[in-house]
Amino acid sequence: MIQEYSDLPDLTALEEAHLAPYAARSSQSRGRQRPEPAAWARTEFQRDRDRIIHCAAFRRLEYKTQVFINHEGDLFRTRLTHSLEVAQIARSVARNLRVNETLVEAISLAHDLGHTPFGHAGQDALNTCMREYGGFEHNLQSLMVVDELEERYGGFNGLNLCFETREGILKHCSRENARRLGDIGARFLNGAQPTLEAQIANFADAIAYNNHDIDDGVRSGLLTLEQLEAVELWRAHRREAVRAWPALRGRRRVAETVRRIIHTLIIDLITATARNIARVAPAHPDDVRRAPPLVAHSDAIAAQQRQLKQFLFKNLYRHYRVMRMTSKAQQIIRQLFNAFQHDPRLLPPDYQIQTMDMHAQARKIAHYIAGMTDRYALAEYRRLFVMETE
Repeated sequence: MIQEYSDLPDLTALEEAHLAPYAARSSQSRGRQRPEPAAWARTEFQRDRDRIIHCAAFRRLEYKTQVFINHEGDLFRTRLTHSLEVAQIARSVARNLRVNETLVEAISLAHDLGHTPFGHAGQDALNTCMREYGGFEHNLQSLMVVDELEERYGGFNGLNLCFETREGILKHCSRENARRLGDIGARFLNGAQPTLEAQIANFADAIAYNNHDIDDGVRSGLLTLEQLEAVELWRAHRREAVRAWPALRGRRRVAETVRRIIHTLIIDLITATARNIARVAPAHPDDVRRAPPLVAHSDAIAAQQRQLKQFLFKNLYRHYRVMRMTSKAQQIIRQLFNAFQHDPRLLPPDYQIQTMDMHAQARKIAHYIAGMTDRYALAEYRRLFVMETE
């Protein structure tokens, strides 16, 4: 039996003392889908973060790709390293704006739990396969993971997270799916906003992936430093790095440039958002929900971010070598789905539907494929389609 010491600090009071009036508070959460006794020695949002870190879907992110297929190299970002980078950026912003660091960290760590193997290529292929059965949205799948698919607790499926964490995970959602989701999907129908913490996690996601895609793109040889000179954000910060360290070359110059870009984007996000908050003066998290989006970059930096995103789309994501990987990845996903749909007996027993409900069976197949890592999907493909001989 654990001894509960009465002289431990009151975490709720500590949270209250630090947070601004417009921040989300564990003590004022809209609660969990299934009521549970309060956590001891943790706030409710801390409990959510801990449950996310310990779940199987989070561990699988280590072997799910960002841009480069997992087996292409050990130094490229994965969904796991990306999620950690998003959490670090989001926490820095949250701390400066006096909103809930723990909530923003939980959302950041969970935002990609539902992503397919092979990144956006896998998601697009699975969405096409599921077109007649409701489609596939990776944000909705992330919510499904924490609501139903994780199997860790005796009393319920999923992780039974707080409303605010679940709301932040679901950053995109079709109106059709929003109608089915009840209160968690209501904001997509009525034009309301999520918490500031959710908005921050969304922007941190963009800051992280744009900049680590520069780093990985240069490391892979698909992007050149000469090409990057066309990008204003890169050009200005590369000059700063050269002025500070004129003798630097190669990887260190790239790293110095990228870290300066990230710093600028974070400072700009904090400054522009603080101005928006001061203008609207929200006195409660519900005021944030009723206001226009408050987390934003300045107009100048937003334009530079768009230029960077367009550059990466043209020169990295549509590079012929990436397109070759994308084509192979989509073929693997399509063939796996078609094989399982044609003969569900090829699926593990837990994913077989014992009725003739084709919609339910297709969704089970989507859950199975979305839960795969890159290397598991490749292995499953070989098991189904490659005749190996000694």
